[in-house]
Amino acid sequence: MRVAQLAKAAAVSSETVRHYTDLGLLRPTRNPDNRYQQYSNADLQRLRFIARARRLGFSLKDTQQIISSADNGHAPCAEVRDLLRERLTALQMHIEECQRLALVMQNAFNDWADKDDCAPDSQAICRLIEEFEPQIERRPATPCPAH
Repeated sequence: MRVAQLAKAAAVSSETVRHYTDLGLLRPTRNPDNRYQQYSNADLQRLRFIARARRLGFSLKDTQQIISSADNGHAPCAEVRDLLRERLTALQMHIEECQRLALVMQNAFNDWADKDDCAPDSQAICRLIEEFEPQIERRPATPCPAH
């Protein structure tokens, strides 16, 4: 299979295939006639594994570590469970923080609904933010990072 065929079979982009190849996660051979990279069914299986691991929340670094363990003959399943436990705990904490932030934002939105708009001046940029005091917590809210 060539890059585009492998990408289509695994439902990923050709750029993803090239990136994983550059990282050494996929190991194509070269066609001796045209020097194109040729991917095997084993590469397709590995690419599907990587895509599934990513959808489960594993980072690319985690996935590389899991594959490396397997390539070295070690069963990575215990490691996978440990990583998943860590990711799940972090995700649950992130969800709680996002819920707190959503409540802060909802309160701000409700508080600001009837306030007049005012132009920036030498004293303020946006009085809505500058005069805002969160009602549920006194610590600053942090935005949820994109995944």
